[in-house]
Amino acid sequence: MARKGGPIPEPVKVAIIQALACFDTPSTVAATIKTDFGLTLSLQAIEMHDPTKRAGRRLAKRWRDIFEETRARFKEDTSAIAISHRATRLRMLDRMATAAEKRGNYPLAAKLIEQAAREVGGGFTNKVDVTNSDGSLRAPNALDEVARAARLAALAAAYNKAQDGTDAAD
Repeated sequence: MARKGGPIPEPVKVAIIQALACFDTPSTVAATIKTDFGLTLSLQAIEMHDPTKRAGRRLAKRWRDIFEETRARFKEDTSAIAISHRATRLRMLDRMATAAEKRGNYPLAAKLIEQAAREVGGGFTNKVDVTNSDGSLRAPNALDEVARAARLAALAAAYNKAQDGTDAAD
């Protein structure tokens, strides 16, 4: 049902304001309203419900309050955003990899599988393992004796080369 200049129903207004408060673009909101309510709204009509825009400067206090409350809640609570959860990201990657494979796009499927492996393996975290195999804490920059001796030998060779301009291996 297309809208012909009449007032926008209240549930539709609430949906518009909440979507705009969650940083959705007017075109995204228009598509959502068309899908959910069957109404076709202009981008200008939607922008009039955003108090952060010039077009929405005369928005009633009641609607401004809904906007501000929704925006504050949205900024604080990332748990409502599905993609912030690892399981959701893995399901999405699985669907995309399956679709890419069905279409014969094997390079894309391989990249998606690799991304999923990094996701599962903690590749997208900033965690660093600081324990030894026995569970004790590792000393910072700890090297075993063989690695330490090899490092010192390499440094000595580089120093000698710099001092006399010859290669230490000669």
